[in-house]
Amino acid sequence: MTRFWWVRHAPTHEKSFVGWRDVPADLSDTALIGRVADHLPAGAVIVASDLQRASTTADAIGGARHRLPDVPALREMDFGIWDGMDWRDVAARDPDLSRRFWEEPGDLRAPDGESWNEVSARVARVVDDLTLRFAGRDIVLVAHMGVIMTQIQRASGSTAYQALGHQIDNLSVTQMARDGAGWTLGAVNHLP
Repeated sequence: MTRFWWVRHAPTHEKSFVGWRDVPADLSDTALIGRVADHLPAGAVIVASDLQRASTTADAIGGARHRLPDVPALREMDFGIWDGMDWRDVAARDPDLSRRFWEEPGDLRAPDGESWNEVSARVARVVDDLTLRFAGRDIVLVAHMGVIMTQIQRASGSTAYQALGHQIDNLSVTQMARDGAGWTLGAVNHLP
């Protein structure tokens, strides 16, 4: 069995859409960072998105774990021109699309961005590669809310809309596993 420990990066305090925009994480909650680090398996490999909020979080919780190079394909969804916009401005600019984008996740894209299905496919390729390379191991992945939700959908067999209903707090841990029988979803949004 290969176990995956998804960790959402530390908070950014942004009040707007943040996709591929590279904003820093606030790593000041050292007590929570320590609890997350202690909660994760010591022998795991650890990998992160290449966006600094995920990469620096991985460094903060990594400890003596084997740190793999950052992977750009673990980035958050590309929100295109919505990135950096307040949700009210997005709704005013694209009233129908901005509503349908969340209610009908799948092939709809933010303008100049990517769809749920595109994010799911790129993240699944990374997970499948890691599963082959580190079969039977524990793998810690430090990434973003949308990325983690795509894998909740995959592991649970739920719809994209149902997966979007999960809360994924900063520095929370979501567990899943894969064996010969398929996927199992464990604890979601656990704050140690």
